[in-house]
Amino acid sequence: MNLHIRPVCDTDIEVLVDLSLLTWVPIFRSFEQILGPEIFPLVYPDWQKSQREGVEKVCKDGADTPVWVAEVEKRVVGFVAYKLHDQDKTGEIHLLAVHPDYQNQGIGTALNNFALQKMRESGMRMAVVGTGGDPSHAPARRSYEKAGYTALPLVRYYQAL
Repeated sequence: MNLHIRPVCDTDIEVLVDLSLLTWVPIFRSFEQILGPEIFPLVYPDWQKSQREGVEKVCKDGADTPVWVAEVEKRVVGFVAYKLHDQDKTGEIHLLAVHPDYQNQGIGTALNNFALQKMRESGMRMAVVGTGGDPSHAPARRSYEKAGYTALPLVRYYQAL
């Protein structure tokens, strides 16, 4: 597989939105199953809309949030977006998605490693990323662990009132 990582461009935005929505369907199905029909719509009233807006915003942030696109044979197959926090010298992965047809082929790990290198080059001393502990996030956790992150398990509880 010939993987190429390059900066995002305006013509990528709609492709990245579609890719991310496709990638995150299993995650939000899992959340709906876990949270149930009463709480899920309260926490995620329109997850597709909020995810679309989030990806579009990140892609248009420019220098504040670098976005890098992974291509295989000139097809966009994934992306990573991160922030640099100069005050505490911490880089933070904001978004990482790999098209379902290309998952489990090392692309997520390659994007992680690429972002980590860019963070080092920018003078960051630590990198952080948040992800879910549910089964749908297992591939993301594997990718982060392969890239060398150390997990600190956290739990968030919800209750309908």
